[in-house]
Order: sequence, then C-alpha cells, then structure tokens
Amino acid sequence: MSDNPAKVMFWALRQKFVDDSVELEEKSRQVMYYSLAIGHHVGVIDCLNVVLECSLTDYQQWLTLLEEGTARRKMQGLLTFGEIIIDASHIDTLAPAFAALSKTAPEPWRGWSLQIVQHLQDMAHEPALYLMVRVLN
Repeated sequence: MSDNPAKVMFWALRQKFVDDSVELEEKSRQVMYYSLAIGHHVGVIDCLNVVLECSLTDYQQWLTLLEEGTARRKMQGLLTFGEIIIDASHIDTLAPAFAALSKTAPEPWRGWSLQIVQHLQDMAHEPALYLMVRVLN
C-alpha cells in the first residue's frame, strides 16, 4: 500500500503539435477544428499542462459545496470513472456553479473555482481547448 494519498490532477490543453509528415489541406477554420477534434488520426498531438492539483479528499469536499444538479453530477463522474473531460459543451452547466463558488466558498475552493471559471471562459473563446481531470493513486 502506498503512503501517498490519492490526488486529483487537472490538465489543460494549451497547445497542439501537428505532425508535419501528415499532409492536411486547411480550407477553413472549421476544417481545422474538425482535424483537432479527431486528434491523432490526422497526426495532431495534444500538449497538456497541469493547472490544478489537489488531494482526492479536498476534491470530494469541493463537490459538497456544489449545489445538487447537473454540475455536481458532472464533477462526481471523476469518482465513478477516474477521469472526466471538461470541454466547451460543459460551459453552460459548469460556469454558473463554479462562478457562485468563486464568490462564496472558503479557500482553497474559492480560488480553484475561479480557475475553473477562467478555463471555461477560455473555452468559450477557443472551443478546441479542454480540461482533462484524473484521479492518480
């Protein structure tokens, strides 16, 4: 048994590398987004950076601060599946919930909530961005 407690890691897509050996003809911005969405099939590799790290216990306490509903269920998916993806399709669900916590929650959850809100705002401007959240033992 490990002495290290489980932790939760949030990674953010900040950059994509395109494999130059794969020839892509870009005719429009939508074609590029489609190519990014299908990832490695066209030679695109995601570059993820750690943006938040916390203990699993702190994460579970953070969840209790979220109101019952879709946002909490989305975030609880991490406990069920060990990994969740947060992308532009989750903005309308998660932004209001975390915006509320960014004003009312005690630290460190207030700051973490503010970080999530900022990432969601970034996704609203650049839909190819996303967060990957994983439990590491």
